[in-house]
Amino acid sequence: MITIQPEIEILSTESYEDMLRRIEKIGRVCYKSEERIGEGTAEKFIAGIIKRGHESVIEHGSITVKVTCDRGVTHEIVRHRIASYSQESTRYCNYSKDKFGNQITCIDLATGFSYDLDDENDRKKYEVWQKAMEAAEQYYFQMLELGAKPEEARSILPNSLKTEIVMTMNLREWRHFIRLRSANAAHPQMRQVSDLILKKFSEEYPLFFRDLAEKKGE
Repeated sequence: MITIQPEIEILSTESYEDMLRRIEKIGRVCYKSEERIGEGTAEKFIAGIIKRGHESVIEHGSITVKVTCDRGVTHEIVRHRIASYSQESTRYCNYSKDKFGNQITCIDLATGFSYDLDDENDRKKYEVWQKAMEAAEQYYFQMLELGAKPEEARSILPNSLKTEIVMTMNLREWRHFIRLRSANAAHPQMRQVSDLILKKFSEEYPLFFRDLAEKKGE
């Protein structure tokens, strides 16, 4: 069994500058102010509509992200309706094959829940989790050895199983997603993934996510 950390990768190819120009062009249709489009006007215009809460305009921009996390987290992710998803399938993936290293991969529980492995209680919880993951791997492989198809054997696989999910959301929904999933009340592992997305987005698409990052840092 392998343990890894969650990670994210932006797959969108449209540049930030092109996204700004396109959204400005669309948004100015609402005000019939297309004649005001010029060098450097997009950022000021879009900042204004976000400040006024006119976020329907930014639904015309979208970002596609590949998230590597555990399957339990994806159960929360796919509850967001205004999105498109493509996910690694346990029905078709046979983790006993060479392409998967002949073992299952799990997302490290200790980082998501901020375990202090020098603390005796945290260490004992982590050791129980490790044993459970190793047992799940063992019984999963036994099912396959008995001729079960991956779609049968997957019933043994744990929520901690690593999965990859590609998510496409418009900018307004991404803002909603981050506000909800980065909140203190969010599930710790879900918050970990959302915070990774927010950090990357605030670097790559500052106008749309800088305010959320600043609020998060307060």
